[in-house]
Amino acid sequence: MDASALTLSRRIDACRLCAARFAATATAHSPRPVVWFRPGARLLIAGQAPGMRVHQSGRPFNDPSGDRLRDWLGLTPDEFYDRDRVAIVPMAFCFPGYDAKGADLPPPPICARTWHAEVMAALPSLRLRVLVGGHAHRWHLGTRQPVAQTVAAWREHGPGVFPLPHPSWRNTAWLRKNPWFDAEVLPALRAAVRRVMDDRPDPA
Repeated sequence: MDASALTLSRRIDACRLCAARFAATATAHSPRPVVWFRPGARLLIAGQAPGMRVHQSGRPFNDPSGDRLRDWLGLTPDEFYDRDRVAIVPMAFCFPGYDAKGADLPPPPICARTWHAEVMAALPSLRLRVLVGGHAHRWHLGTRQPVAQTVAAWREHGPGVFPLPHPSWRNTAWLRKNPWFDAEVLPALRAAVRRVMDDRPDPA
């Protein structure tokens, strides 16, 4: 990793902007940014925010949602966690905590405002952006429409962008009701991911 990217990673890792916010949640946890990118990465996975299991392990998508996402992408765990090829950049680097009912809190907007543009500028080799969930759709595409509508219009975003629903178990019913996602989106996504991972050119 070059010096500037290394410095950026260390700055994010040391960030404590949300310490008071997290202390006030039901989990009362401390910040633990999960930083997973190198400047040579060709594939971007832009998610929402780490969950509790990721907060504990320090490894992104180290949970059932990650298992489903890797299946969608057609990647082995070794490929998925290869930082020389894959950058995992959520809209918030830390676990936001739970609310009083035990639901995940949304990613604090201050994280993306503080870090996201700088991180994206440090990833000049990206060829494919996989946008996971509504928060990533809004930042990267500037859209305010429902996630299902954005995903249904996946062809409109060009060959270098794939908007996806979140791979959470909560979306299992939606996936069953929308078989076109498995039939149409996933084959195209896996082919695009494979080209980028193998550093092969896109079709003319």
